[in-house]
Formats: sequence, structure tokens, C-alpha cells
Amino acid sequence: MLKTVTLVVALAAMVGTGGCATRRQNAALAGGAIGAGGGALLGAAAGFNPLVGAAVGGGAGATVGALTH
Repeated sequence: MLKTVTLVVALAAMVGTGGCATRRQNAALAGGAIGAGGGALLGAAAGFNPLVGAAVGGGAGATVGALTH
């Protein structure tokens, strides 16, 4: 339940701040969100902690998104 609430709050914050950012910031935000989701899924599927996967995937996705805007 707490994970669901955290996810909803995080997504609402991303949507709420998406309109007042530069293209690079939006790309970093989108990359971070995609990376966090993918990392959580892969972490859970591989038997690891999905929160660690989300943190690693989110950081990598945000970095790649910002660099490739």
C-alpha cells in the first residue's frame, strides 16, 4: 500500500512540474521515470530489491535523458 501511495505521489509531482521546465529538464525527468520503472520491474523480476532497482534505473535514465535531449 505504501509503495502505491509513494508511486502516485511521485507521478503527480512529475506531471505537475513537467510544464515549467526546459527541454533538457523534461528529457531528464522522462528518462528518470522510465528508468525507475524499468529498474523496479527488473529488480523485482531478478529477485532483488525493487527500490534499489528503481533508484539505479532512475539515476541512469535521468542522466541519459539529460545528455540526449
